Amino acid sequence: MTLPLVPACAGTRIGRRLANAAWSMPLLVVMALLLCIAPSARADDADPFAATVVVDATADNVAKARETARTDGQRRALTALVERLSGGAGSAKPLKLDDKAITNLVANFEVANERMSAVRYTAVYTFHFRPADIKRLVGNAAAATPAATPPGGSPAGTTASSPPAVPGKASDQAAKSVVVLPVYDAGGQAKLWDDPNPWREAWDQAPLAGALQPVIPLGDAGDIAAVDAVKAKSGDAAALAAVAKHNGGGDVLVAIAAPRGPPDHPSGVDVTLRRYRTGQPAESRSLPIAANPGEAGDALLRRAVAAIVADTGSGWKKETVPGYDQQGSLTAVLAINGLDDWVHMRERLAGVPTVRKIALDSLSRQEATIEIGYVGSVDQLKTALGAINLDLVRGDPLWRLTRNGADRAQ
Repeated sequence: MTLPLVPACAGTRIGRRLANAAWSMPLLVVMALLLCIAPSARADDADPFAATVVVDATADNVAKARETARTDGQRRALTALVERLSGGAGSAKPLKLDDKAITNLVANFEVANERMSAVRYTAVYTFHFRPADIKRLVGNAAAATPAATPPGGSPAGTTASSPPAVPGKASDQAAKSVVVLPVYDAGGQAKLWDDPNPWREAWDQAPLAGALQPVIPLGDAGDIAAVDAVKAKSGDAAALAAVAKHNGGGDVLVAIAAPRGPPDHPSGVDVTLRRYRTGQPAESRSLPIAANPGEAGDALLRRAVAAIVADTGSGWKKETVPGYDQQGSLTAVLAINGLDDWVHMRERLAGVPTVRKIALDSLSRQEATIEIGYVGSVDQLKTALGAINLDLVRGDPLWRLTRNGADRAQ
């Protein structure tokens, strides 16, 4: 026997107690509906990152129907919210997120006017989404969505007499949208998608528009499958191209932050920026930033992001890596303090843009003899190694990798 749908207000017991009577008293049903929806509507108005939807699902049992309704409802609510923040229906790129990724975007939700039978479930859901994640999602959608072109060929907001784009001006500005991968390298462990990643949180609060126009991936299943922290640091061409494609971007900026001192109150942060185009290195730069007196770690990282966005937009003093048609290899001896130190140093070497191969020839507790395959000239390799506080010195007969004063002081 199929039961009638039973109404109930979210968060109260009165709706369930009066459920059977409500079906025979339409006025009470209307009043209950208004009382249940009103709080959600007010919450939607008060929270710019909330959306309210009506859900209705049928399944083998009410538990499955409720789960189906919630999953469908959060997707429709997120789509409506992104379209609203992007400027209207049809203005945003269709969402390519799985149900788990969308669930991770939900901070909390409210349920009103629940009605259910043995196989059917209906309700009014108000979903409250995480503001920082939604800002990134809206920024990604805006960067990946081309301007609408009405009949006649002129983009929206222009006239037929508008002058063509001038090379080096607006066209270059649009081309500066870049997918940013914030890698946090602290305590010998590099993080990209794993939490906590305060460096990624700092990028969440970066401007959505401006000279750089950063696009911060959400870290959904597609992003995680495309690239991880190790591949990002090593400049894996296939991984960077995949994550760029997944996020509708072209260039990829790998931003590596290594705090100096305690992460909560560091003395500074060393930022390494590597920009890739079609998966290949285009330019790189090191940016050491000292902490202000009493400055907390999260504040320092936010200030570092602001400096990067402003500086990258105005044009870097580029440490461009030319001469990639040249290739070479050399054998070097690196002094270490044990196995853990070797593993840490190998990760740092793997993150150097010009390094293409690291082969271990011999290992002891005091030193590692390694073969380094690289592109470019030896001088370019020395410059790149200097960015991670290593000096490459000619020895007899082997080269030596020595840690410079900045590295020894950490």
